[in-house]
Amino acid sequence: MRKSGLFGPVLAGAFVIARCVAIGDTFVEDFATDPRTRGWQIHGDPSLFSWDSTNQVLEVTWDSSRPNSYFYRPLGTVLCLADEFALEFDLRLHSVEVSGWGFEIALGFFNLEDAMDPDFKRGTGTDSPNLFEFDYFPDVGFGPWLTATMTDMRSAFAFWSASAPLELGTDYRVRLYHAAGTTNIEAAVFTNGQLYARLSYPWVATDFGDFRLNAFSVSSYNEAGSGGSIRARGVVDNLVITIPPPPVQDLSWAFVNGAWQMQFLSQTNWVYTLERTQDFVTWTAVSGGVPGTGSILSLLDTDPPAERAFYRVRAYRP
Repeated sequence: MRKSGLFGPVLAGAFVIARCVAIGDTFVEDFATDPRTRGWQIHGDPSLFSWDSTNQVLEVTWDSSRPNSYFYRPLGTVLCLADEFALEFDLRLHSVEVSGWGFEIALGFFNLEDAMDPDFKRGTGTDSPNLFEFDYFPDVGFGPWLTATMTDMRSAFAFWSASAPLELGTDYRVRLYHAAGTTNIEAAVFTNGQLYARLSYPWVATDFGDFRLNAFSVSSYNEAGSGGSIRARGVVDNLVITIPPPPVQDLSWAFVNGAWQMQFLSQTNWVYTLERTQDFVTWTAVSGGVPGTGSILSLLDTDPPAERAFYRVRAYRP
């Protein structure tokens, strides 16, 4: 299981310009060093996640008796149905115990605000909006299931599955791919470089809508409402996330005829606002929300203050 590096926000400029976090098109995490020093965070029960410095992997316990718990990292952008993106990771299970109707282990994308809501429940199947993840349901008498799951902003479901077990002690490579504008996940699991299972049994809600995803998470969900439970231990390694370019690129700034101008390469399906502050406490919008064009966009403060000011571009998905 092999090894990488990350990124950070950029500050620049004569007035100090805050740029959107740009993570590039590909994010790689191989856990060669402590991930908690590089932006990874824990929500919920911290005892479920630990970095193994000797083997350079993330040790995980999925325990559905515990509260919703996440080892997560913000993406620095927001993914929606219109985007093309992909996810790959290595997974090896050490032990699995299930009871009742069983329950899942999960890794994938979610919306941080939704996932940290106390009412977010994977066990009910109706209270978990904005997901794109891999789930494994061990056998409880109905066969084991590998599942690629998507939910929209209203918790409507789409999923693809295959009936196959994850054998203990075996290294698996999981790959999920979303084509732009589709309600489809191409999903497959490999072992020893060979295809092990293709998740090809689909079900998509007829009213499936859009989603908003802004973080990757190794997720241990609470079992409430499921009628079953799971306690599993394993390791995660060699995470690769491929996402669209950041919403703000090639940022430049200058005074133009007495106005403060910021120019950048914009992306479609984003809306941009120029904001100004003089104290880093209160930010004021000095331009209206301008839709991205996929080309160079200019935002102006036509009445900049006489004293120094600080600017940022806020990008958001409508």
